[in-house]
Amino acid sequence: MRPLAAAVAGRHPVAPHRVDPPAGVARVPVSLPAMTNIGNADPAPPLLMTPGPTRVPERVLRAGMRMLHHRTPEFSAVLDETLQRLRLLYGTGSADILPIHGTGRAGTEAAVVNLFDPGDTVVACCNGKFSEMWAGFAELYGLRVVRVATDWEASVDPGEVAAALAAHPNARAVTVVYSETSTGALNPVPEIARMARARGALTLVDTVSALGGTPFRFDAWGVDVAVTASQKCLMSGPGLAFVALSSEARAAAEVGGTPRSYLDFRSILRSVGRPRPETPGTAPVMLVLQVREALRMIDEEGVDAVFERHRAMAARVRGWAEANGLGLSGRGILERSPTVTSVLLPPGVAAEAVRAGVRRRGIQIAAATGAHQASAVRIGHLGDIRMADVDRTLRALDDVLSAPGDDREAKGGGAP
Repeated sequence: MRPLAAAVAGRHPVAPHRVDPPAGVARVPVSLPAMTNIGNADPAPPLLMTPGPTRVPERVLRAGMRMLHHRTPEFSAVLDETLQRLRLLYGTGSADILPIHGTGRAGTEAAVVNLFDPGDTVVACCNGKFSEMWAGFAELYGLRVVRVATDWEASVDPGEVAAALAAHPNARAVTVVYSETSTGALNPVPEIARMARARGALTLVDTVSALGGTPFRFDAWGVDVAVTASQKCLMSGPGLAFVALSSEARAAAEVGGTPRSYLDFRSILRSVGRPRPETPGTAPVMLVLQVREALRMIDEEGVDAVFERHRAMAARVRGWAEANGLGLSGRGILERSPTVTSVLLPPGVAAEAVRAGVRRRGIQIAAATGAHQASAVRIGHLGDIRMADVDRTLRALDDVLSAPGDDREAKGGGAP
């Protein structure tokens, strides 16, 4: 028997498809590039020494290069394994872990819209750009925000949090960023959570640039909400967040919150709680596959070894800065994150010019924020980054800072 296509073609000859332009309109010849050349002309990507997104290992990239239907047992198994493996990094055996189809910012906003009603009071620790984001979302949805610890040059002072909770006994929650990516501060989450719980308030923590790079103890510290994302220590592409919820936070989401749909924790909880876990809508399947593979790699390296690698890389960067007479942003920061360092540059040296010089050497570092935007750079040392990558970056900075000309002489100007 002839193949169906051949049989059909034999009975019904098909002429080459041609669409003629309307009368009076000239046909314009179009020349298409050869398909075999697509992708070959792209320049080599720079080494990403930013605090996110970070380099995605080849193994993780390959794991995400296939498609599963999101309503199959195969994908349910992948999702379930991913959520279970995250428990080790979160430090929890009891929390519900929810996948959020969006970046870490979506996870942060989701926590606000699900747990609180307009008019509720929250205490917001605001010692950086991402700390302030909590407060901004809360105000957007009609909450009353009491800002504390607003100095971007310092760590959060637990005493300020305690005073705010005493002055506002009806406060529903305290928000804080564990690793403040904009400044490099590692804030005292255990003390803050303990104070909040004593006052009957929830503790909401942004762990986006911390989880997987430094220990986190959701259960032991008494945290109620912890948000993370795929593109930093989880070594995957951006676009997928996770939110861990305590039983108290889950109860708040069940009875309160503003109107919501896409970010509704209730529907996500029902979906992932099924015997065969799934998500309410179409999942970013390739990202889930990537995160699962990254979590397997973390398990193979050993979580304690991963934390030690991050600590050692941070120490190398800070030791280099000290040896070169360079300071670090944040004179009042008591504990610094092992995942990102903000380095102050010599007087008169523009941060934008330094970053451009490093970029010409094949390495991407990040702009600083706030008052240090023009005078500091941020170096990410997290996720798949290794000590060899750190050393290469520091050599490039040595070259730029010691070279005359365009690499360091441009003055002023903000970072893009």
